[in-house]
Amino acid sequence: MEFQAIYLPIGVGTFHLPSAEALFQKSAALLKTFEPDVVCPQEMLLSVDKLDAFLEGRCADFAIVQNVTFANAAYISEILRRLDCPILLWTLREPVVDGTRLRLNSLTGAFSAANTLKSFGRPFEYVFGSPDEARVQSAVSAVFAAARMKKAMRELRLLQVGHTPQGFGFGRALDGEMLRTFGVRLESVEARELIEDAKACSDERIEAALDDARGRIRGLDGLPEQNVRDFARLYAAYADYVRAHRIGALASRCWPDFFTAFGTPVCAALSLLNDLGVASACEADAYGALSMYVASFLTGKSAFFGDPVSLDENENTVTFWHCGMAPCSLARTDTGACAGLHCNRGIGPVLEFGCERAEKVTVFRIGRRPDGGFRFFLARGEALDKPKQFSGVSVVVRTDSDARALVETAVRDGWEPHFAVAFGDIADAVTALGHMLGVPVEAY
Repeated sequence: MEFQAIYLPIGVGTFHLPSAEALFQKSAALLKTFEPDVVCPQEMLLSVDKLDAFLEGRCADFAIVQNVTFANAAYISEILRRLDCPILLWTLREPVVDGTRLRLNSLTGAFSAANTLKSFGRPFEYVFGSPDEARVQSAVSAVFAAARMKKAMRELRLLQVGHTPQGFGFGRALDGEMLRTFGVRLESVEARELIEDAKACSDERIEAALDDARGRIRGLDGLPEQNVRDFARLYAAYADYVRAHRIGALASRCWPDFFTAFGTPVCAALSLLNDLGVASACEADAYGALSMYVASFLTGKSAFFGDPVSLDENENTVTFWHCGMAPCSLARTDTGACAGLHCNRGIGPVLEFGCERAEKVTVFRIGRRPDGGFRFFLARGEALDKPKQFSGVSVVVRTDSDARALVETAVRDGWEPHFAVAFGDIADAVTALGHMLGVPVEAY
C-alpha cells in the first residue's frame, strides 16, 4: 500500500489573508519536496465546514496540521474524529512584528490544538517556524520519515529462525507484543527446516548462489570446497524462503546448530541477505533484527549489527564487533568483504573486514525495560577509517557524547548487548517514531 500524507492548513478569515496565503503556498511546495503525492487543498481551510468537506471520504497515514491563522479547538476535534494517523502540528512564525495588527496568531491556535490533542491522549509532533527555515525543513523531513517508518512496520513480516541460545533470552519476541507495539507480524520456523531445505538444494541453485556470492565476497575459493558449497546451500535456502514468504527482516539462530548439525556457519548467508535488503540479525535476536530494519529503512543502506566490545577514551570511541556477520556493502573499499574462518570454531566461511568511514552514524536499539515495556537507545557519532579490530567484522564509532560515560551509563541502565549501527543520522526520525509508538527514547 502506498504512503498517503495529507496537508491541512486551518484558520479563520478574520486575520491577514495575504500573509497567510503566501505561507500556505510556500508550505505546500515544501511538503511536495518530501512527498510529491501529498494531498493538498486548493485553498486554505478557513472554516470547519470547509475542513469537513475536504476530509470527506479521505484517509491518511500522516497528517500535517498547520495553523495558517488562529483556529479554535473545533478544527482539531474534527480532524481527530476523521483521521487516525500520526500528526505533525506546525505553527507559522508571525511574519511581521511592527506594532500594528497581528497577522496570523498561529501560535495561539497551536496551543488550542495541542490542548485538545493532549486531552484526547493522541501523540503528536510539533514544529515552530516558517517553511523557508532550514531547521523547520529538517524537522518536517524527520517526521515524514518516521511516519513512513511506522506504516512500513505495519506491513513488515519478521521471521524468527529457531530460538535464542541459552543466556540470550533478551532477543526473544512474542508475536502479540510485536504486533501490538510495532504492528509487525512475527513468523517462526525451526532452524532444522531451513537446514533441510539447504540440503535439498539442486546443483543448479547452488551454482547460482555461488556466482552471486563470489561477486560480493573475496577469497571464498580459498576455503574448503565443501564448506563453500554448504554455505551456498544455506544462502539459497534462506533467500528462497524469504522471497516466497515475503519476509522483510529475520533473526536467525546460528551457533551451535549450524556448526554441529550442518558443519558450516550461517554468518555469510545472513550477511548477503542484508545486502539483498532483508535486515538479518544473528543469535536469533528478533528485536535486533527489527532495529536493523528501522536503521536500514531510514538510511536506505544496510545496517551493522554487533556487540560493543572495546572502549578507547583517548579517541573517544566504542568498537562494535561481531564474529562474522555484516553486510558486504559496508566493507572498506581497500579490502572489500573477505571470507575467513570463525574465530572460535575455526570453520568458515564467515566475513572478515572493517567497515567504511561514515561522517554520521547512529547507534540504535529497540530494547526492553525492566518492567517489560519497550524503549529506544540512541547515540550519534561517526564511523572512523579503521581496519578490522579483531577477527570478524567491526566498526569503530567516535561518539558525539563522552564515550566512557556512554558505556558506563548504558551498562548501568541495563541495555542488551546487541546494537544496530545505522550509516546515517536517523536520531530525529527515530525520536519522532518513538513518540508515535508510545516508546520512550533514551539518548546517550
